[in-house]
Amino acid sequence: MRIGILTAGGDCPGLNAVIRAVVRKGVRFYGDEVLGFVDGYRGLIDNEFMDLDVEKLRGTLPRGGTIIGTSRINPFMVDDGVDKVRETLAKNQLDAVITVGGEGSLSCANELVGLGMPFVGVPKTIDNDISLTETTFGFDTAVTIATEAIDRLHTTAESHDRVMVVEVMGRHVGHIATWAGIAGGATITLVPEHPFDIDEVCAALTQRHSSGRYASIVVVAEGAKPRPGTLPTAPDEYDEYGHIRLGGIANVVAGEIEKRTGYDTRVTILGHVQRGGTPTAFDRVLSTRFGVAAIDAVHDQAWGHMVALQSNHIVLVPLADAIAKLKPISAELWDTARHFFA
Repeated sequence: MRIGILTAGGDCPGLNAVIRAVVRKGVRFYGDEVLGFVDGYRGLIDNEFMDLDVEKLRGTLPRGGTIIGTSRINPFMVDDGVDKVRETLAKNQLDAVITVGGEGSLSCANELVGLGMPFVGVPKTIDNDISLTETTFGFDTAVTIATEAIDRLHTTAESHDRVMVVEVMGRHVGHIATWAGIAGGATITLVPEHPFDIDEVCAALTQRHSSGRYASIVVVAEGAKPRPGTLPTAPDEYDEYGHIRLGGIANVVAGEIEKRTGYDTRVTILGHVQRGGTPTAFDRVLSTRFGVAAIDAVHDQAWGHMVALQSNHIVLVPLADAIAKLKPISAELWDTARHFFA
């Protein structure tokens, strides 16, 4: 078979491991030809690709980012984009395309399947917000990086009798913040699923410090929001793709903490450092398992399906169901985290 693969949306540790696994099993086991489309769906639209083989993927297992590039463009944003994708598939005699992406990229793949095109999905997001899979690759790496940062911030906070506010990624869900908050021993964690009251945050910090505890770590997901009417925030701004521009909520929270409590408060925004660099061992293994399962799904002609992790088994689930809603933090995990606040 002739198979295309693309990586779309934000970059993520483990993408190269997925590509490597698809190529390794596709070429050596099935005798496939694999084409890597450049910069996500843009490559499909513009018919720009590179031939992928086992030699070309050597040394990429521990490498972050994606060797074939990525972008947030999709065919539905471009005039005649869908027709151009059809032309690319026909011109290159492609039997299938594997899309490695998050909720937006997989939604696009699902729409293209509905138009009669052969797509299979692989879930990719450090936010871990895709339904029907227990975890996505890149998430473990992001949590590990955030936890290491929190560990370092504990010592400097203690040395200067400070409150440290750490902003991590998490646009709509707080999986990274919650996991890193638990693992790093955060004082308080703020997440999108549970709007916060800044008065309650400051009261908890005051009580903690008055009891002799002289340093605190507040972990804030970038998408965290205050309860309506409790704290004024700037109007939402949107990027060219219609996504709300996030980042900076930690500065708002830190400013209010210092103003209301008098404690010296500093901010660390981890930003894209959470997405860069080498993937953890867990993410390398999960990416490899996903890649192998994706090429098998292609040969089973499982169009409109996504590989997923359930009970430590790789399974296929319908793309339409996986993207129907984002996966929030579980009530059980949030309850565990809350026991350690302040």
